[in-house]
Amino acid sequence: MTRMRDWRIRTKLVIIIIVMASVSLMLYRFLWVHQVDAADLLEQAGFVTWFDSEKFIGKVTEAAKDYSVPESEDDTEMQRAIDPFLDEFTDEYTGISIYGLEDGLYRYGRSPEILERFAFGSILSNSQIILGDIQGEYPVEFANGTYDLVYYSYSRSRFTYPYVAVSIILCVMVFLAGILIFVGRTMKRVSGIKDSIVRISSGDLTSPVPFGGGDEIGVVAAELDALRRTLAENIRRESESRQANQDLITAVSHDLRTPLTVLNGYLEVLRLKRADPEARAEYIDRCLKKAEDIRILTDRMFEYALVYEEDETAQLKRLPASVLADCVRENCDFIRIAGFTVNGDISRTDGVIYGDEVMIKRIFSNLFSNILKYGDKKGPVSVNICTEKGKIQASLSNRVKEGAGEIESTGIGLRSVRRMTELHRGKLYIFQAGGIYTVKIQMDLA
Repeated sequence: MTRMRDWRIRTKLVIIIIVMASVSLMLYRFLWVHQVDAADLLEQAGFVTWFDSEKFIGKVTEAAKDYSVPESEDDTEMQRAIDPFLDEFTDEYTGISIYGLEDGLYRYGRSPEILERFAFGSILSNSQIILGDIQGEYPVEFANGTYDLVYYSYSRSRFTYPYVAVSIILCVMVFLAGILIFVGRTMKRVSGIKDSIVRISSGDLTSPVPFGGGDEIGVVAAELDALRRTLAENIRRESESRQANQDLITAVSHDLRTPLTVLNGYLEVLRLKRADPEARAEYIDRCLKKAEDIRILTDRMFEYALVYEEDETAQLKRLPASVLADCVRENCDFIRIAGFTVNGDISRTDGVIYGDEVMIKRIFSNLFSNILKYGDKKGPVSVNICTEKGKIQASLSNRVKEGAGEIESTGIGLRSVRRMTELHRGKLYIFQAGGIYTVKIQMDLA
């Protein structure tokens, strides 16, 4: 089961609304049921006095001596005579009923007007405050005898409307509080992402974007942090590549200056014919050696450019597989002249490949240059090209000469070969065991 922080924002909002609505309704139900307790609490605290029974009975007892109670409900004349008494002691919330003390028959009385509201389904009709209304029965001496006076006051019903209003406001505040807290936390997370975007836009790629869970905001935060890391890595790699290229240009320009100066000097001597025939032949050999040095330096520069240039692409087109065989034969002839013995089979080259002819020549030129540099002429160079199972494979094997590990090498040649092979959607395999170094290149046939 996923954690709540990983839920969608809409789902979490709906759940919070349902929960807070339930809490608010339960709170309102609790407050509604305890209206009487709230009214009693206010009265006990001295904030309000709903009805003073003792004071009311004292005044009624004193005033009743001047009035006579009707002998029956039909005695309208005596009813009119006692109306001033009722006017004095009854109001909208207070009522009085007079009964015979001995027979218990109703004589006269007046009900509070508030009871009429109860009958029409108002909020008071269901109010718990009614259950706690003040009622009493007391024998009172009137001018024509002692009668049983029943009084009842609904004065606390005035508390119901403000109480309900306050209860509703409180419940709405509780309901909104949960939603506002959720919205506030969500906006705080959004604000954190905004601050991260501002930092990234200002160039700060070291400060991580705060983790935001698994919801939509969390996904945005995670993707933004991934973008930050990618930008930082790209900038770092670009800086390193720029520095490497700058260092390469500086080194190559310095290294080229010396052989070019020497080569220019020898050619100038030869042009002026100042050397004897024997020295002239030696100068020509030296010129060729310096030209070879220059070629090696320029090849190294191109190889570096290929390795570090990520936008390098190969112009692939349909080529006969014999192109590979031709490149291998040409390089085999070259290393034979250098003193190597070549064995192998390069005749099985049927089929068509998708390749860049210039780049293929560079691949094998690099491989055979490594043989010239590190190979032992005492051992044969094994060369094999074959096509099978929809692929063409070329392999070169040679013995490594003693002290090859001490020869300075940057490894850029093989990295360049691997890069060019990958551009042909091929694979490069390198093995070394028992002093034998083997390189295999595999490409798909069209």
